[in-house]
Amino acid sequence: MFLPAQVKIVEVGPRDGLQNEKQVVSTEIKIELINRLAAAGVRVIEATSFVSAKWVPQMGDNTAVMQGIQRHPAAVYPVLTPNLQGFDAAIQSGATEVAIFGAASESFSRKNINCSIAESLKRFEPILSVASSLEIKVRGYVSCVVGCPYEGAIDPQKTAEVAKTLFDMGCYEVSLGDTIGVGNPRSISRLIEACAKRVPIQKLAGHYHDTYGMAIANIYASLQMGMATFDSSIAGLGGCPYAKGASGNVASEDVVYLLQGLGIETGIDLAKLAAIGDWISSAINRPNGAKAGRALCAKTSE
Repeated sequence: MFLPAQVKIVEVGPRDGLQNEKQVVSTEIKIELINRLAAAGVRVIEATSFVSAKWVPQMGDNTAVMQGIQRHPAAVYPVLTPNLQGFDAAIQSGATEVAIFGAASESFSRKNINCSIAESLKRFEPILSVASSLEIKVRGYVSCVVGCPYEGAIDPQKTAEVAKTLFDMGCYEVSLGDTIGVGNPRSISRLIEACAKRVPIQKLAGHYHDTYGMAIANIYASLQMGMATFDSSIAGLGGCPYAKGASGNVASEDVVYLLQGLGIETGIDLAKLAAIGDWISSAINRPNGAKAGRALCAKTSE
């Protein structure tokens, strides 16, 4: 069985994880979280989002976060930019990589960003044009890649079409998001098979929520398909405000534990990662969603 020798983890906790927390998380805690993750060996940390504070109040301190972090020389700190205004603000705050997002579901696109899929992709053209001239890397996200809370199952070909459009527009990597966590190894394998015919597998990433407890199984299936980049969130932080009942992203600690067991290199110190998950869960007063993290912390406290 072929498995990648090395996997890139994109840590989305500080952005995707914290954006839906009801109580406002202080800027100091966000900065501390990002700095601790970099010190543990995480090399891609999605730091914040340059969306309107009216829509996502939790991300209203985006500039302060970007200017407050201690930038590790080996780490990158991408930020989410839904439009050119957000992109300009991100660049002014020192961002060197940005992310844009579309959906494979028309209903989700309309409810999430108030426009059709085609319109949303058209909106990103100015961002990609300016980013290219500034040599800023752009990552693309596709939401609801296997299922939608409004439409049900999504045709893999529809997702593949959106992924290819983002790739052709200039995104260096396209992250496939199972936003409501309904995927299983079979549907995820079908999805990757369809997408890899349009976009090189090396340019695809998996972003799996753990609503039905399938995220780790889905990552294993994806590894077998040749995928070697995965998004995850410290302590399993996160959810989706537009997808009712969707639990958090797959926990970074659980993913790294799996990869270590398979002999796959990540460059991340699992013990340090588990301690960070324990710390941030206490700091924001929520349960630690990482099973491996909880087990490792229980062992060290014995």
